[in-house]
Amino acid sequence: MEKWNQTSNDFILLGLFPSNQTGLLLLSLIIFIFIVASVGNSAMIHLIRLDARLHTTMYFLLSQLSLMDLMYISTTVPKMAFDFLSGQKGISFLGCGVQSFFFLTMACSEGLLLSSMAYDRYVAICHPLQYTVRMSKTVCVKMIIGSWILGSINSLAHTVYALHIPYCRSRAINHFFCDVPAMLALACIDTWAYEYMVFVSTSLFLLFPFLGITASYGWVLFAVYHMRSKEGRKKAFTTCSTHLTVVTFYYAPFVYTYLRPRNLRSPAEDKILAVFYTILTPMLNPIIYSLRNKEVLGAMTRQFGIFSAKKQK
Repeated sequence: MEKWNQTSNDFILLGLFPSNQTGLLLLSLIIFIFIVASVGNSAMIHLIRLDARLHTTMYFLLSQLSLMDLMYISTTVPKMAFDFLSGQKGISFLGCGVQSFFFLTMACSEGLLLSSMAYDRYVAICHPLQYTVRMSKTVCVKMIIGSWILGSINSLAHTVYALHIPYCRSRAINHFFCDVPAMLALACIDTWAYEYMVFVSTSLFLLFPFLGITASYGWVLFAVYHMRSKEGRKKAFTTCSTHLTVVTFYYAPFVYTYLRPRNLRSPAEDKILAVFYTILTPMLNPIIYSLRNKEVLGAMTRQFGIFSAKKQK
């Protein structure tokens, strides 16, 4: 391996699982999750596009979330599975940069999109009479485009910096994808200034949006508590609990991973936490939003008549 490191600018991804039967079993589970996530998110995008009753701001944002999740999980799992099954763990210098760029873009953009979804629910429940103005199609499109653009710009800055760091140690990245903090451990220069920028970036794209979401749902729960309609309270609680479940699974491990000082981090723990926000969350999002949402279930019945046919029988 030392000879390989000296004669190549490429990296080695050490992966997530050991190369044995247990690792193969765990990889099979990951591949199953990948298939479920891909089918679920693709189905949500297709369903929202087809059903006219879902052509609202809330579901337009949800379709973008499904698109991001689809790209998110496709950035890491296929490469990880190929490396394990082929035994070839190398990734080119450019390939590592491309993977890092798309991963960071999806991560930051999704963080901003989730805060937009929280604001949408806040306006819908706390200011229903102003909803059509505050959350018009124009505002919704601006939120989505803003999430993509800001996420891409932030990702590009981090990726360019990571690719310009001189690496003079082993090029074996102790992760299952090109995660910038894992790459920094291989640098032969002091990266404290950049680590501070990672802290600032994580705060701007993850921590502050999470605090905004928490504040939004605080007002929502306050408004729901004073609702007279039991049906309205139940529907609002269902929607809020759904969104909060997604937010918890996404933000908690992400923020915990990237805001910790380097001396408190361990590669093994970082890889386990990464499974939550790179693999599990993209699978859970369509499941949570479909199984706990009567409008989505109704759209599935209308678009896929086989289910209604079975009910009639």
